[in-house]
Amino acid sequence: PQFGVDADLFAPPAEARPARPFTVGYFGRLVEEKGLTLLLRAAAALPDSNWRLLIVGGGPQRAALEAQAQQMGLGARACFRDLVPSTAMPALYRELDALALPSLTRPNWKEQFGRLLIEAMSSGVPVVGSDSGAIPDVIGPAGLIFPEGDADALAAHLAQLQASPELRVHLGQRGRARALACFTHQRVAEATVQ
Repeated sequence: PQFGVDADLFAPPAEARPARPFTVGYFGRLVEEKGLTLLLRAAAALPDSNWRLLIVGGGPQRAALEAQAQQMGLGARACFRDLVPSTAMPALYRELDALALPSLTRPNWKEQFGRLLIEAMSSGVPVVGSDSGAIPDVIGPAGLIFPEGDADALAAHLAQLQASPELRVHLGQRGRARALACFTHQRVAEATVQ
């Protein structure tokens, strides 16, 4: 990583999370290689219908993703929002129970880092990522990894998190600890100097 995360800004909420549907999020570019069609299919396969998908970002795939969500009958459970300023990001992570990054490797691209992973982990949000590029190295033992392109495996991880508040707390704590140990501005600077 070339820069880290502000662990004071991206921190777990001090208060308990409010009662709400299980909320999975993705923040970033809405392009094919981010695997968002896969995320919609995985969310739709969750066994319990008490869930919500929050996709925040912009890009050429936005209209197609919204149309896919409508065709799948996801209705208001799939919520799309426009890009927000970076200062609004910490509050967005507090809306999530899990964050997914289902990136797909392409001949000319693979996931380089996934900044939203370290922001989510620092915020105490459990992360689920594909095994594209650097994602497994960033998540390490602090989250769940699935084979890229495997919607069933992604759905299984999301269902596991949905069914187990204890697992969400456990992975949220592990993610926070990993972010503090590896991905703060200070740790990145120290590693660069070394």
